[in-house]
Order: sequence, then structure tokens, then C-alpha cells
Amino acid sequence: MSHIFDWIFAQYQGTPIHLIVLEFIGVFFGFLSVWFSKKENILVFPTGIISTAIFVYILLVFGLLGDMLINAFYFIMSIYGWYVWTRKVDKDSYIPITKMTNLDKKYSSIMFVGTIIFVGLVYFIFNKFNSWTAYVDTITTAIFFVGMWLMAKKKLANWVFWIIGDIVSVPLYLYKGLIFTALQYLLFTIIAIYGYKVWIKSLNKSPQTLLK
Repeated sequence: MSHIFDWIFAQYQGTPIHLIVLEFIGVFFGFLSVWFSKKENILVFPTGIISTAIFVYILLVFGLLGDMLINAFYFIMSIYGWYVWTRKVDKDSYIPITKMTNLDKKYSSIMFVGTIIFVGLVYFIFNKFNSWTAYVDTITTAIFFVGMWLMAKKKLANWVFWIIGDIVSVPLYLYKGLIFTALQYLLFTIIAIYGYKVWIKSLNKSPQTLLK
């Protein structure tokens, strides 16, 4: 067991203490955000805003530009999602979880391709295409952009994108030495699977409360 802890903390040698503390706080609030999302609880957004704000700074320091843009996008979409989720379909109920429409699929495809092009240009301009992580980061950025947009719109398919992106992100962050973040994405994968199952049961049902 001690070898595992030695290996984990060895990854943080030379890393400033404040970044380690910030990563832990960001992971904690990120975990809360995903957990609240699974429960269809409006607290998904304030907790997500705190986590993403922290990770924008951390990822900028570590040079993961794609993931930095993801978190900046999350921050914006959390504000948008907060607005969407609190809209009511009538005086007693909020908007329900629904499946993707053909229009949603069209916009998702455009967003996916557009994100890959945009992030690719960012990496190219800053001459960051010097590792396999840059290419993986570009793809996961596109996956997460679509996932976050669908989550803000309360679309069931958002969980599919989260599951795929989370699975890919685990080895990426392990390679970068962000151990706690890698563990976070591993937990995210498990929660996302359960989240998908929970949301299926609530499909097309308008909730009367968003704090449950």
C-alpha cells in the first residue's frame, strides 16, 4: 500500500503546494457537480462553476489548452444550464429530461467538428502539437463540449458523451501526473453510468423540485 502512496506523491515532486491544494478542491467540487447532475439537482451548476474556475487556472499552468478551454466552456454553459433548468413548463413543474431531436443531433455534429478545428488551431498557433496528449486532448475537448451542451439542455445522451470522454481522460491525466484528477475522472465514469440509468427512469417527467 505504501508503494501506491509513494508513487502518487512522487508525481507531485516539484509541483507548487498551492496547485496541489487547488487541484484537490477542484476535484472535490467537480465530484459534487457530477453527483448532483445524476440526481437532477440544480446544485450541479454552482458546484460546477467553482470546479471549472479552478481548473481553468490549473490547466493553463500545465499547458493542457484543450482541457482549459473545456472548463472555460463549462463555466459559461453552467450559467446557461442554470437558466434552462430553472425554466418551468407550467406553474408547478420544471422542464423534463428528453431525448435528442434531429436538430440537436445536427448541432451536436457541428459543435463536435467545429471544436476539433478550433482546438487544433489553438494548439497549432501555440506550437503545442508536440505530444500524443495534444491530439487526445483535442478529441476529448470536442466530446466534452457536446456533452456539456446536452447536459445544459437536459438531454439524456449527455451521459454517453461523458462516459466516453471520462474513460479516455483517465490515462491522459495519469500520464500528465495529475493523479487526483485521473481518479476524479475514474469516479466520473462510474457516476455517469449510474446517471444514465437514473435519467432514463426520469425521461419526459417534469420534476416539481430541483433540490432533491
